[in-house]
Amino acid sequence: MSLTAGIEVEGLVREFKNGPRAVDGIHLAVAPGEIYGFLGPNGAGKSTTVLMLTTLLPPTDGTARVAGHDIRSEGAAVRASIGAALQEAALDPLLTGLDHMRLQTTLQGVPKAERRKRGDELLERMGLTDAAGRKVGGYSGGMKRRLDLALALVHHPRVLFLDEPTTGLDPSSRADLWDEVARLAREDGVTVFLTTQYLEEADVLADRVGIIDQGKIVAEGTPEALKAEIGRPSVEVTPTERAERDAVAEVLTRFGSVVPAPPGAAAVRLESGENLAEVVRALDAAELSIADLQLHQPSLDDVFLAKTGRKLDVSTAEEPVAA
Repeated sequence: MSLTAGIEVEGLVREFKNGPRAVDGIHLAVAPGEIYGFLGPNGAGKSTTVLMLTTLLPPTDGTARVAGHDIRSEGAAVRASIGAALQEAALDPLLTGLDHMRLQTTLQGVPKAERRKRGDELLERMGLTDAAGRKVGGYSGGMKRRLDLALALVHHPRVLFLDEPTTGLDPSSRADLWDEVARLAREDGVTVFLTTQYLEEADVLADRVGIIDQGKIVAEGTPEALKAEIGRPSVEVTPTERAERDAVAEVLTRFGSVVPAPPGAAAVRLESGENLAEVVRALDAAELSIADLQLHQPSLDDVFLAKTGRKLDVSTAEEPVAA
């Protein structure tokens, strides 16, 4: 793999004093122009990994190369090659969007003659032109996230780190940010390292996904390949009469193993070779009246559950970083 715009991690470790290894010897590679989704439960090591890859936290052992530069010995070169929009946007509420762009283009060494043009270009790209002259304290959460992303892009970074970029955003703002991230990779060739608590986000955006748990990567691959490992779809049936729920469950157990279902419904993960028509015929033969029947293909939620033994709890997914 060419490393000039990618990431290569070898045996990366971060161990905190009097604590466990937050990151325990991970290996991964991200190709140039790829969107890599990095998933894990609370405290799994996601944010600690990002802090090391962006040179904000030194590794205890192992190393990594980001955009062709070693994070241990070439920290300044790494920082010059990357953009980062981390969990908390570092924005001054008293400055306008234009003020932030002027400051960031100056700090990033954008030639003076190009600063205004680059700032205006990014504000327009993020849909912030009309709000550019307003103080950021009056921006919505989605606007702040888009401005933070614009600031991370002023110097044309080859690698972009996004740590929980859409936490707290409404669905519309989240979709807008997804579109922009996808365009950065597709049209500009930017390598994106994305940590997220939203499995749907990883499924939609990521070319490949890595799942970290207790400091170790427990699964890696394309979303499609990981879901194919789970393989079997599930069928969920809601009877017309709630009292017939147990009878429905009894029929379904002929076709697979029981999985959780909403109240009043029953569900199983289908065995290999079983199909929906056979299930419908069996329910009909048992003279059960069905209000709703749904076939669910495997999702990243299923993969996450299979690999970590638990579902990702969005309400607690933000990872505290030990000191």
